[in-house]
Amino acid sequence: MTHFPTRPTRTGPLPLAVLALLVPILSPAAEVQQLPPVTVTGAEESTRFNGSSVSEEDLAVRRALSSETAGLLTDVPGVALNAAGGISSLPSIHGLADDRLRILVDGMSLISACPNHMNPPLSYLDPSQVKSIRVWAGITPVSVGGDAIGGTIAVESAAPEFAQDGERTLTKGEIGGGYRSNGDAYRGHVSMTQASENISLRYDGAYAQSDNYKAGGDFKDFTATGRPGQALPLDEVGSTAYKVQSHQLGLALKDGEQLLEAKVGYQDIPYQLYPNQRMDMLGNEERRLNLRYLNQFDWGALEARAYHEKVDHHMDFGDDKQFVYGAPPGVVAPGMPMDTRSNNTGAKATASIDLSEADVLRLGGEYQRYRLDDWWPPSPADLTGMLNKDGAQATMGGMAPNTFWNINDGQRDRAALFSEWERAIDAQWTALLGARYERVTTDAGPVQGYNDMMYKPGAFNARDRKRDDDNLDLAALARYLIDPTKSIEFGYAMKTRSPNLYERYAWSTSVMAEEMINFVGDGNGYLGNPDLKPETAHTISATFDWHTPERDWGLKATPFYTHVEDYIDALQWDNAANAPAATLQENQFVILRYDNQRARLYGIDLSGWMPLGAHPLGNFGLRSQVNYTKGENLDTNDGLYNIMPLNAKIALTHALGPWDNALELVMVDAKDDLSEVRNEIETDSYALLNLRGGYDKQRMRFDFGVENLFDTNYDLPTGGAYVGQGATMSFNREIGALGPNGGTSSIWGIAVPGLGRTFYAAATLKF
Repeated sequence: MTHFPTRPTRTGPLPLAVLALLVPILSPAAEVQQLPPVTVTGAEESTRFNGSSVSEEDLAVRRALSSETAGLLTDVPGVALNAAGGISSLPSIHGLADDRLRILVDGMSLISACPNHMNPPLSYLDPSQVKSIRVWAGITPVSVGGDAIGGTIAVESAAPEFAQDGERTLTKGEIGGGYRSNGDAYRGHVSMTQASENISLRYDGAYAQSDNYKAGGDFKDFTATGRPGQALPLDEVGSTAYKVQSHQLGLALKDGEQLLEAKVGYQDIPYQLYPNQRMDMLGNEERRLNLRYLNQFDWGALEARAYHEKVDHHMDFGDDKQFVYGAPPGVVAPGMPMDTRSNNTGAKATASIDLSEADVLRLGGEYQRYRLDDWWPPSPADLTGMLNKDGAQATMGGMAPNTFWNINDGQRDRAALFSEWERAIDAQWTALLGARYERVTTDAGPVQGYNDMMYKPGAFNARDRKRDDDNLDLAALARYLIDPTKSIEFGYAMKTRSPNLYERYAWSTSVMAEEMINFVGDGNGYLGNPDLKPETAHTISATFDWHTPERDWGLKATPFYTHVEDYIDALQWDNAANAPAATLQENQFVILRYDNQRARLYGIDLSGWMPLGAHPLGNFGLRSQVNYTKGENLDTNDGLYNIMPLNAKIALTHALGPWDNALELVMVDAKDDLSEVRNEIETDSYALLNLRGGYDKQRMRFDFGVENLFDTNYDLPTGGAYVGQGATMSFNREIGALGPNGGTSSIWGIAVPGLGRTFYAAATLKF
């Protein structure tokens, strides 16, 4: 008998406000030692090929602007953000995003557990908890990335701190908060550390909340939401509100060169609404345990990690989307509850062996066990007393009487071995070679529909669903130091990614069910393909670096080229014929089936900085960045979806004592190179002006500014389609009707707009 689990009872910790009452113990009167954190050089780290890092100064500036960790990546060359929920944007590196990137949060390889990928890995760490970020674009050492083709993003929270030798205790803390006018958004955070020479205890807590934000002008011509008495102004971006609290408790033990660390994390999101999805997140609870062991030996270093994460996720229609569909005499569907549960268990060990003063060998292995259940309770849950259209007793509805099983007992297991050799050949040349083998096994159990008349899972249940992929990664990098002011780093990588569970096992050909499967926010519906092959990307790139010996002036240029075999793109699909559509449907939302094709991406990243000279009023300088990416489907000659168009930033900076200010101009070209198969929406070019100010002295930091100073009305090039308001269910849209409460059906062709003028301020105080 097939086992279909039920959703567990949700529980939570004490509110953040209660925990903040502990802050007075960190009063300035206490003896406080400002000590640097323990130097924890992981065995996985390359000493020379360590990607791009976000400076502590840039992290501090970006924390004041954003409530999401993905927002801290805004100024990294080659990185763009695909908009989603307010704390869940998806980073994109050179046009490759989401599961095509390896996202590491404190060394854990986390996975989004949602048919709309509403809970991506970076959403589980608050910006205030982020201590460092490193990005490897395209060519990633095999020791830090696998099962990804676009690169790796590694985000770390604070390392454990200990009292100095001979000192008895270390007590320190931090409290901060911020406000953003657009959306009436506010947030707060607190951290506390208590440590001796060998034991360190740290707590981090954060809270953030926002209402819907407003665009720079009217971007739609309707106000209805489908809710009685509720309407949204023409410039209000529906379904952009959110509320979240995050907690992390860390315990570390140090004995000589040994470090044992344990971190327990908890996050609760009561709601996070989505302007480019037909559903909203109305509950997401994540718990995680992360254990780490590190030891330094005469021969090198050993690092081992084990972790477990559990996610309970719930979706339905938020306040800006119609909730009730249908009208008597007939079956009324009050909402569409959707539940997901995942368990993610992983382990990794890496030995870094010093073969000589010039040679380092890294050997390691990794294992990940992932389980996913995705089920949708019937709506209505009880048909008793309800009538169908001919007046007879209702026995079924479009979303009843059974629980719909989208994925039952989904399994995705990875086992990997890797070897990496790094050599300092001489004073000028350094090289790195690595190979990684992964076995990825996916499977899923039998499924069922809401009823046997409209949903027919027989063909899916009858077929063999287990897939075994043998994947190989290779990386070769070299760095040549021409002189103290010039260098070049170049290389080649072959990277492989197996499909995720939704890409392979989303089975239903019901339009309604298909429109619930969407990672990219384009408003379309997707059908899985069990026969998908892994993607294999071949990437070459180089970074040319010119700078002064003091690095007060510099210029970097990184051209890149990637060819992808078996790229997972999509075909417009005819459900009735169970075959590709005979002709492309244009200017409307469509149904697509995942399909392997060939693709290429190429472009260049430019970044530079220079001083403009000292002045009695302070030091002035310029910082600039230009990014260009082109993506093409080689089988269809179509554009790839969600490629950020040519964009540039230039900032006039000013520093005087503790003050650090900037005037920034952001310019983005029109998006007219589109994915026709997805009916991607064209967006116009735009320019934004931002003002920022910061004061940082000793234990206090204060940031303030205004984004989009002239309140420009613009569309997000990678924000997807606006379906955040009104009647979003497919059957209502298809017949062109209004819901019983006047909800407007989803309208194709409206892009999600960007944030209008926004004033903000944030402050942090260290104790």
